[in-house]
Amino acid sequence: MLSPRVAELTSTAGLVALGACAVALGALAVALVATARLRRIRADQRVVLGESDGADLVAHAARLEHEFAALRSSMNDVAAGLDARLDTAERRLDGAVTHRALVRYDAYNEMSGRQSTTIALLDAGRSGIVLSSIAHRDQARLYVKQVVAGASDLQLSPEEEEAMRLATDAPAAPAARGSGSS
Repeated sequence: MLSPRVAELTSTAGLVALGACAVALGALAVALVATARLRRIRADQRVVLGESDGADLVAHAARLEHEFAALRSSMNDVAAGLDARLDTAERRLDGAVTHRALVRYDAYNEMSGRQSTTIALLDAGRSGIVLSSIAHRDQARLYVKQVVAGASDLQLSPEEEEAMRLATDAPAAPAARGSGSS
């Protein structure tokens, strides 16, 4: 015969109590697993969020989005400033001497060793000056002519035209009839 305590467990009330204990033990196991997972998630969240103000992940993501927007705005401002500086530098470089040539010649056919010289100094727009030094036995003369977009108000001599042609045609080619250089 069963003991009175075991008999109580086999009754309807005892079986319901055993079922409730089994459900309680299952709920306890689920709660322990959920607690362990929550601790792991919070540890991972602390790695991402840091130990700061205890903000949740959504608030942290919103703060990061705001900071990225501010960074993007700052970078756009820096890029615009750099573009403006680059435009200024390019305009300044367009006015710099980028084409040059030297032509040496004997202006008076005196067999004096080609002592006369013409130098063309032009920018990217073919504007600049042509400087000619005409040497004679007892004197030397210096002529300067302004050139704008490849043309001069004053008529250019053949040597001056050659210096301009050499300056703008071939940047690395010799720019003299005989012994000059560019």
